[in-house]
Amino acid sequence: YQWAFAIAAAGITSGSIAERTQFVAYLIYSSFLTGFVYPIVSHWFWSVDGWASASRASNLLLGSGVTDFAGSGVVHMVGGVSGLWGALIEGPRIGRFDRSGRSVILRGHSGSLVVLGTFLLWFGWYGFNPGSFLTILKAYGNNGGYFGQWSAVGRTAVTTTLAGSTAALTTLFGKRLLVGHWNVTDVCNGLLGGFAAITSGCSVVDPWAAIICGFVSSWVLIGFNKLAEKVKYDDPLEAAQLHGGCGMWGLIFTGLFATKKYVSEVYGGSPDRPHGLFMGGGGKLLAAQLIQIVVIFGWVTATMGPLFYGLKWLKLLRVKSEHEMAGMDMTSHGG
Repeated sequence: YQWAFAIAAAGITSGSIAERTQFVAYLIYSSFLTGFVYPIVSHWFWSVDGWASASRASNLLLGSGVTDFAGSGVVHMVGGVSGLWGALIEGPRIGRFDRSGRSVILRGHSGSLVVLGTFLLWFGWYGFNPGSFLTILKAYGNNGGYFGQWSAVGRTAVTTTLAGSTAALTTLFGKRLLVGHWNVTDVCNGLLGGFAAITSGCSVVDPWAAIICGFVSSWVLIGFNKLAEKVKYDDPLEAAQLHGGCGMWGLIFTGLFATKKYVSEVYGGSPDRPHGLFMGGGGKLLAAQLIQIVVIFGWVTATMGPLFYGLKWLKLLRVKSEHEMAGMDMTSHGG
């Protein structure tokens, strides 16, 4: 299961550096990310021995630990920040910005495949979020417990669905107002942004709060995309904005809206355990979530940044310009 999560983080990064990266660079960075960078983050925030884990038996960070149930930070931020540095170091694709610096849209090959892939991801997210309980046919114990409460599994599926659907609809109409036309790719990315955001708190928030999560995540994505264009940052799949930005919002959202009842059910421990600021739980959980954001950004920057710089120095990162213009299907992968 963790192996699949590690692959997800590497896959997120691949979207940021698509269409101009050497195949050997994919092999090197994905091995390093899944074999070293991700496992350490996963241990810090998910292991019962992790210094910031909410599953620790004692000495919880700020009395709460970090609540990142299925990986808004551990998976999505790790992949998004890694992709951010890869794309920044590699530079934009040829033709992405004209000589005056204006953005030029490079159309994808198939909107139909984008929609199909989005639906496959949507289906898979029910393994990603509710599946993080690991088992399902087990009722609550006296003090709750992490592994497999059937009612919490159902609630997690509901919050996941509501956040993603709300984000998709908000992006649909929001982009229509901003740019004057409908765009199915934007809707797909909005949906995934909502999923990435709710992944942290999916098991510990009420369904109504998940709607707020999805609504805000769509504007986080739109805002980061606007910023990316302004600074001439090129991310073909909007991976850093979507997974990094919306994942970061998801961690903050959990620190604001996690309920006392659900935190106790999912993680157990003291009934007075800190929960969401807006739910009367004080600011300790939010502070722990902010610490996670800073730690993940710092760790991934300190590890993946030098790796991508090293690949660039060794001329192993970006393909030749003529290969990029011809298309790597033709020049590198047999046509």
